[in-house]
Amino acid sequence: MGVQIKLALVIIFGIIGGKISPRFNLPNVTGYIVAGLFLGPSFFNVLNEANQPMVDFVNEFALGIIAFSIGSEFRLEDLKKLGKDVFVITLMEVVGVLIVVFSVMYFVLDKSFVFSIIIASMSAATAPAGTMMVIRQFRAYGPLTKTILPVAALDDVLGIIVFGISMSLAKSSIGQAQASVPMMVLGPLIEITLSFLLGLALGLIFTYLIKKVKSKEDELCAIITVILLGTGLANYSKLSPLLVNMMVGGVLVNYHRNSRKVFDNINDFAPPVNLLFFTLAGAKLDLSVLFSIGSLGIFYALSRAVGKISGASLGAKLVGAKDTVVKYLGLALLCQGGISIGLSMIVARELPGFADEIITVILFSVLVFEILGPILAKVSITKAGEFDGLKIKVMKEKKA
Repeated sequence: MGVQIKLALVIIFGIIGGKISPRFNLPNVTGYIVAGLFLGPSFFNVLNEANQPMVDFVNEFALGIIAFSIGSEFRLEDLKKLGKDVFVITLMEVVGVLIVVFSVMYFVLDKSFVFSIIIASMSAATAPAGTMMVIRQFRAYGPLTKTILPVAALDDVLGIIVFGISMSLAKSSIGQAQASVPMMVLGPLIEITLSFLLGLALGLIFTYLIKKVKSKEDELCAIITVILLGTGLANYSKLSPLLVNMMVGGVLVNYHRNSRKVFDNINDFAPPVNLLFFTLAGAKLDLSVLFSIGSLGIFYALSRAVGKISGASLGAKLVGAKDTVVKYLGLALLCQGGISIGLSMIVARELPGFADEIITVILFSVLVFEILGPILAKVSITKAGEFDGLKIKVMKEKKA
């Protein structure tokens, strides 16, 4: 079967899933993922290893668009109001999930230190794509929504740092490496700093050029070009494409007066790419993992949820956030996906003796949270009363 037919099937199944999901009061993204399951190894096995280059390209392009759009949330004047609060909430969320997951793995399940520290460090990262899709679909806006995306973006940054430190600790504990504490922190920090610097450079060039573009079509071509360029340069330099494209979007929103028009342009283009991304994500999931993982996967998923929810809630309380943020932020941060899988590939290379068990647990967790994460994000937004909040905000602005 040709790749064109397979892509057509992915789109058809995704559309069907997106149409059916509202009937069960589920967000569209859940419908895409469930529809993709039928194309994967669990059912029809339409997509296989031979199609991996195509899947990788779609995934990286879609994540680039999502990261670029998340950058629009980093307006400096807003960060001055929320900056310290967002950092405290994120730090507490990351610390909370690390402590809970490590404690359950090491003390309750009696797993090794290496396994426990690595699996705990991989728990911090949130996959913001699913949550962002839910926010867009239901036009959510309010204190909770304004907190979700900056926290989700920042916990990926902290997650990468924590993972780098944990890898150094794990290697040292088994005599594979003798790294000093400064070097444990320095490696991840260098990667993150260089990623931001690359994004800054691309963002400044892009912002200068986009101001000179007149037509909407040329503007869209320029946006796609910078996202592809940022992703490609990041991969080539072994940096983070997510952070690079996020920085490009952040620079644009702060240095271009009409940046909203630019973001609206790419957001209008994004729906079919997002449909492909989430349907392909579903196609990569294998239900057989459910039957092979046993109680370990269940304990891991539950401890990750408890750690994130309790940590985010404690952080929100410490900064005096609104009750809706305290109660519901953690529920919206449970999506897990690409970053965790990417980190598991690093584990496979650096710690092959522990890789099989860790990768199996992560794949199980991704399967659970890719499906449940968007549903819980919708629940949190609805409970917070921010459903259709963007429409209400626009109406108020018109009256004013």
